[in-house]
Amino acid sequence: MVVASSASALPLLRESARAQAAPAGGPFQLAPLPYPADALEPYIDARTMEIHHGKHHAAYVANLNKAVADQPSLAGKSAEELVRQLASVPESVRTAVRNHGGGHVNHTMFWEMLSKGGRKEPRGDLARAIDRAFGGFAGFKDQFGKAAAGVFGSGWAWLTVDDQNSLRIESTPNQDSPLTSGRIPLLALDVWEHAYYLKYQNRRPEYIDAFFHVIHWEHIEERYRKSR
Repeated sequence: MVVASSASALPLLRESARAQAAPAGGPFQLAPLPYPADALEPYIDARTMEIHHGKHHAAYVANLNKAVADQPSLAGKSAEELVRQLASVPESVRTAVRNHGGGHVNHTMFWEMLSKGGRKEPRGDLARAIDRAFGGFAGFKDQFGKAAAGVFGSGWAWLTVDDQNSLRIESTPNQDSPLTSGRIPLLALDVWEHAYYLKYQNRRPEYIDAFFHVIHWEHIEERYRKSR
């Protein structure tokens, strides 16, 4: 959607407080959800969360470990670094890192962006930036919802910050990340069917509406503060 920039990306993987010992299969690990699986009911059901995190996200981690196992040049790099520096990843494993590294990074962000019972709109600097960029929160919600609904097949909708410190709404296919293009993700919505099909079937617009009930705006505001 825009050309890549050299903006420094916000650290995304909180590997300190919740870090577990790296599994025998490789350096990357699946951190636990930051809340119980049923914490987002009724908007996102517990069974979906269990499968989404414990099966789909876990598979991205396992496959990322396989991809880097025989790549000494990638040793010591975080998943975020791999995704940001995708062009420097050896071509033989670049697609695997793009898909599985992106899946790991995107989902790690996504879990932390969700919370039930918080504020329904942003405040402070982020709210003012949204007003400038989208004409108010209602305009943002409408444009973000259209971006999410308009993803053909599987992918993500994003609110990002570009290298001019401007907010953008964009979408990416599959597990691609704005990090690869130098932008900083603030908010993400997973619109792969595995994220919503058990509860919403083919009713993606209902899932998008439900998402706005469980956004952890305090966390998004902090991401915006750090991005600046």
